[in-house]
Amino acid sequence: MAWIALGIAGLFEIIWAFTMKQSAGFTRLWPSVITIAAMIISFGLLSWSMRSLPLGTAYTIWTGIGAVGSFIVGIAVLGESVTPLRIAAALLIVSGLLLMKLSSAE
Repeated sequence: MAWIALGIAGLFEIIWAFTMKQSAGFTRLWPSVITIAAMIISFGLLSWSMRSLPLGTAYTIWTGIGAVGSFIVGIAVLGESVTPLRIAAALLIVSGLLLMKLSSAE
């Protein structure tokens, strides 16, 4: 159950990163409200998952989901550039996440 909560926490991290961008420095109300709500949910689920998962594993997986997910959203929704180096970097992050998951005893 902790892994599911951690995955959902990572998804909410992607949401708050995207809506933070949309908030224009917290000058737009609804994107700002969504950002704060998604942050609270994300941190809450991360905290809950850390009850049984190791700190390093949980935090690395959470930030990795957020980083790669935000990278994908940036490309798909915001039209950010796709370059071979950016794709390679994302693949390295995903590889690290898989290794972290495989090395976890939980």
